[in-house]
Amino acid sequence: MLCLFCELVYHEEQKNDLLKHMVLQHKLVIADVKLIADFKRYCFYWKKRFAEQPVTNFCSVIRTNSEAPSDQQEDYFLLCDVLPEDRILREQLQQERLKVILEQQQRERCDTWFQRPCMFCSEEFTGNRSILFNHMNTEHSFNVGLPDNIVYCNEFLDALQKKLDNLQCLYCEKTFRDKNTLKDHMRKKQHRRINAKNHEYDKFYIINYLELGKTWEDVQSEDDRDLVDNNEEDWSGWDEHPISAVCLFCEKQADATEKLLEHMKDNHHFDLLKIKSHLGLKFYQQVKLVNFIRRQIHQCRCHGCQETFPSKSELVKHMEENRHQGLLPERSLWDQPQYYFPTYENDSLLCTLSDSEGEIAEEVEHDDIPVIPEDLSGLEELRQTSVLNQLLRDKALGR
Repeated sequence: MLCLFCELVYHEEQKNDLLKHMVLQHKLVIADVKLIADFKRYCFYWKKRFAEQPVTNFCSVIRTNSEAPSDQQEDYFLLCDVLPEDRILREQLQQERLKVILEQQQRERCDTWFQRPCMFCSEEFTGNRSILFNHMNTEHSFNVGLPDNIVYCNEFLDALQKKLDNLQCLYCEKTFRDKNTLKDHMRKKQHRRINAKNHEYDKFYIINYLELGKTWEDVQSEDDRDLVDNNEEDWSGWDEHPISAVCLFCEKQADATEKLLEHMKDNHHFDLLKIKSHLGLKFYQQVKLVNFIRRQIHQCRCHGCQETFPSKSELVKHMEENRHQGLLPERSLWDQPQYYFPTYENDSLLCTLSDSEGEIAEEVEHDDIPVIPEDLSGLEELRQTSVLNQLLRDKALGR
């Protein structure tokens, strides 16, 4: 990184030294440095501009000791985003960084060669990163949020693993004498999570890159303010737009679930309601089945026989000729945690699925189920002869 006024060069990790040098030697103060997405390019840009025009054309002048004699006064220059040119530069650097981050996130989301052991049980996982995160959530109650919201996944997991290797709690960051003590502490204190206030983790969550100068905390508090400030109780302006769901096998769209289900049944021999009833699928199992079929079709693979084709048109022809639209593979193939996540964002078909548990509850209400009342006639005797009371008496007698 270059000094904006002289030929001194600093490494990126010496950023604070560069800032100190420019304040002491050149009287330049840069406002909100931590909000600059690419400080190296920022410095390069302004070094070029300061070589073209005087610094006073861009910076506000701050005079210290203004009431003292002139020889004791000093002028400092403030470079900040009040200057439109500086604001545009900061926004441009932010947009370019966001583009890089989103591309990185997309590569990680689509990566099927991810391989890493679990931090808690050392079980090896291969495939999509979501498999590992879902395992840590379900088996070890360790939840860091949706995998799709994470970027620089391996670096994130390396940072967490390093803390555990150093016998450090991931939440309170206290250090313990051995692994078993650390494990008991995290379990008893409910510390199987990361500390959201630790800004070391901000780098790994996509929300922190979306708006210039705003972290997830800023976005969250901004949403809360909107709710508080909005005193309007009139809901008349809330127009509900019909959901347009897309067929699993073609480009057909429908604004009603019934229409789309009838279309898939009549044109593709895929009866989702029948499959749901036959297999007794609950809501999230339906979600996984739909996401599984979407993924297979997207990858030009027949979900019924798992045969792969060079194009979607050849896949459709194969499924139509062999009636494979309604053919489902073994349940273990699609009933997996990775299919909780949609293949396409905003897949409206998922929003129209119904929960069979509610329908079962309605049927149960009409059945004649006998209710056996609790016999409370011997309640006092039960209290006196209970195991708990016996243990308390034994303890009191010192047995």
